[in-house]
Amino acid sequence: MASTPRRAPRRRGGRKKKKSAKAPRLVPSLTSVPTGRAAYTETRLWLLDRHGPVCAYCERRVTDRTITLDHVTPRRGQTAYDRRDNLVLCCKTCNATKADKPLLAFLLGSRKRVVALYKYGQHLSHQLVEMVKDLLPEHERPPLPPLRNAKGKPRRKSSSELFGRDEGGASPYLDG
Repeated sequence: MASTPRRAPRRRGGRKKKKSAKAPRLVPSLTSVPTGRAAYTETRLWLLDRHGPVCAYCERRVTDRTITLDHVTPRRGQTAYDRRDNLVLCCKTCNATKADKPLLAFLLGSRKRVVALYKYGQHLSHQLVEMVKDLLPEHERPPLPPLRNAKGKPRRKSSSELFGRDEGGASPYLDG
């Protein structure tokens, strides 16, 4: 009986890999950064100072305590932003009616909502403001209400609010 040569045992896993200290890979996220209660309170106060306790969808005046913040672009799936340019003040009735509906579907349900959001949504993102403008023919656009101060009285816009802060130096828009 002939004996067969014995093979060396196989190593499992192959070569050992070196452990390197890699920086964690940052994956861009489409969700907004979680906003704390303080940020919501600050945004709410800013909007109350700017417009008073008026619903941005039906123009109904409610008390400061009962008015709510609404995400214009719904947060369904946490894909909307918790920023001022996506938040408006609204009454509880409109907030519940809108729920997670897309803005366009909600606005097309009532012409009154389009007019109200045009008046009280000028702080929203450029894309949202343009969409609302497109829903109202130019001859139907109402005048914008005056901004209000902390006491609820109308206030003037400062030049920095209209044109941005003057950083000095030449304009970046000039051909040079």
